[in-house]
Parts: sequence; C-alpha cells; structure tokens
Amino acid sequence: MEALTGILLLCLAVGVYIVCSLYLLQNPCILHKKKQLGFHCRHISHRGGSGEKIENTMEAFKHAVDVGTEMLEMDVYLTLDGCVVVSHDNNLLRETGYDKTISSLRFQDLPLYKERLEVTFYVGHYSTGKDRKFVLLEDVFKEFPKLPMLLEIKENNDLLIQKVSCLVKEYRRESITVWASEESAVMAKCQKQNPSIPYMFTMRRGILLLFLFYTGLLPFFPLGESMLLFYLLRIINRTYIPEESYLKNRFVVCLLQKLFMRKSLFKHLVKRGMQVQLFVCNEESDMEAAFAVGATGVMSDYPTLLSNYLKKHPQPPPPAIY
Repeated sequence: MEALTGILLLCLAVGVYIVCSLYLLQNPCILHKKKQLGFHCRHISHRGGSGEKIENTMEAFKHAVDVGTEMLEMDVYLTLDGCVVVSHDNNLLRETGYDKTISSLRFQDLPLYKERLEVTFYVGHYSTGKDRKFVLLEDVFKEFPKLPMLLEIKENNDLLIQKVSCLVKEYRRESITVWASEESAVMAKCQKQNPSIPYMFTMRRGILLLFLFYTGLLPFFPLGESMLLFYLLRIINRTYIPEESYLKNRFVVCLLQKLFMRKSLFKHLVKRGMQVQLFVCNEESDMEAAFAVGATGVMSDYPTLLSNYLKKHPQPPPPAIY
C-alpha cells in the first residue's frame, strides 16, 4: 500500500511539473523579466555580404547598408602592431593567397584580398569587388555609428578583448553591439571586460539550452544571453560543405535538424526578449524556412537577395524598443 501511495504521489508530482513547465514555456515572463534590447534585426549581412562584394571590406559593408541591412556580422583579430582588424581568418591563405597570419603582420603590411573569393557558405559561387583592403574595426564604427553589429572574437586574446571593449565604449555602441564567440572561456572574458554589452550563446551554453528544453527545466532557468545564433541546418552539405567529418554524415545532420530546429524553443526565447538568428541563408527557400521555424532574423551573404525577399514577404513589425 505504501509503495502504491508513493507511486501515485510521484506521478502527481511529475504531472504537476509537466503542467507547470508547459505553461511557463508559453508564459516565461511570469518568472523572468523580459530583456529589452536596443535593436531588432531581421536582416543581417554575413561578413558584410560576402556573396556580393569581397567579404569584410568597407565596400561590402557600405553596399549591405545601402540595400537595407539592419546588422553587420564580422570577426576580429589583432595585428602585430595592436590594431583591431576585421577578418574571418587569422591565417591569410584563403583570403589572400599568402600563408601568413594577421597576428604576425603590422596592419600596413597586410596583403590585399584575392580578386575573386569563393563564398564559404555557397560553394562554387564567388564574389568580386573594387575594394580588396582589410579594414580596421574603428573605421567601421566611424562609418556606421548607429548600425547594430555582431562582433565575433575569434581568439582567446585578452588584449584583443580589451581593445574591442574600449572601442565600443569610445563610440558609445554598448547597446547596439553584441559579443559573439563559440568558446565559453572567451565569452567569459568578454562579459567580464564589458558586462553591459549583450552577448550570444556559446556552443557549450547552446548544448545546455537544449538539455534544459528537453528536460522541461528551461522555463525555470535564468538566461543571461540576449541572442541565439545558429546554423540553419538544412544548408549543410548542400550550399555549405563543413570541414567536420561528423557533419558530413546525413543521419547526424538529420538528427541535429530534429533536435535544434524547434519552433517552441525559439518562441520561448523570443518571449523572453531574445533574438534568434539563423545562418547562412543564401537562397530564398532557406530564408523562408528560417522565418517559418521562428527565427527573428536571417543572416545572409546576399544582402540584396534578403532585402528583396523581405519586401515580398514582410515579417511582423518589431517590438517597441524602450
């Protein structure tokens, strides 16, 4: 009899937990204060729009802004003489043909980008442009003082993090700049250096997010992040060929698709005031799929294509920014 009572009580407790979890998943602001970000971006240009101009050049950034982008995504490194330079790679072989690293060269000695550069997330497609020069992060800040930017810190470098933070402060961009890194150790340093800058989920925190979601704990768990940035997984092995061998396995990609592309998860995060950006969408069908699953923003190498898509398929108006 005692055993039966214990089982019934356990079942009751589990039932109450499930009901509470599901209710709070839909109504998270009962427990959590909604985040108020200084921006809402549906149109994000990856590397400044690397499919239409040479990636991360000032020409690319200006072109993306001219066609209507709402946020620029870029990566940063530190040169030998201490300049914060915008570049996806530290080793310059892919970008320039020279097997040198940014960290081993002074800014003035950086070579030019190749005249024709393959688009990383759109295999077999290339971009060209008149501008082939590397650009300083400070110059990008000066050129676009009010445009939101996503800055990925590509290396665990205390001086780089400090200098980026100082530039953000100097140009009063703390509310419209986002710390980005896949590495938790790097993100921890970014947060410590400047906790007023919003930040995205790291890889480790993303895995934790999934665990919390599938165990029902997510509605009860506080989250400091303001943005989830993740692959639109359907592009893998189609427009984007990954280097990781496990991602070339069709079953693995399908499993990840089922696990990560959860509209209820994205909806919950949005209700908590976060933004969900899926990348890199270089075809209209991928843009449609990203918004359909609940993304608040789409990142593309083709800013003109994305602008045209949004004109034909207007998204709900952004929430008011206070």
